[in-house]
Amino acid sequence: MRICVPTATKDGAKAKVYGHFGSAPYFTLCDIQTMKYEVIDNGNLVHEHGMCNPLKAVGSAKPDAVVVGGIGMGAIRGLNAAGIKVYISAGGTVESAVAAIKSGTLKEADASCACGGHDGHSCH
Repeated sequence: MRICVPTATKDGAKAKVYGHFGSAPYFTLCDIQTMKYEVIDNGNLVHEHGMCNPLKAVGSAKPDAVVVGGIGMGAIRGLNAAGIKVYISAGGTVESAVAAIKSGTLKEADASCACGGHDGHSCH
């Protein structure tokens, strides 16, 4: 299983989970079987709220799941339509997000946890 986590840095397992999927500078990917990490640039960083193209953002990484601090409903729908599950993490690092996925303790994203905008929003 490949997990994708939006991050502000290229610090691999130690990078902190970024507060919002669409505006994260990077995505840190982890193959949870091999525990190998890869960092890619957000291919859709600059966009208006509600216009995020989540599949363009993660490029050809083809993750099975995304772990986010916050995400809009359009991005949730786009990722889910592509067969990618979305989970909410209240912070921590990529390493802790991967551990939470492995233990099954993260909540899957739905409309109740969707963000309303990039600035001044209350992503969970």
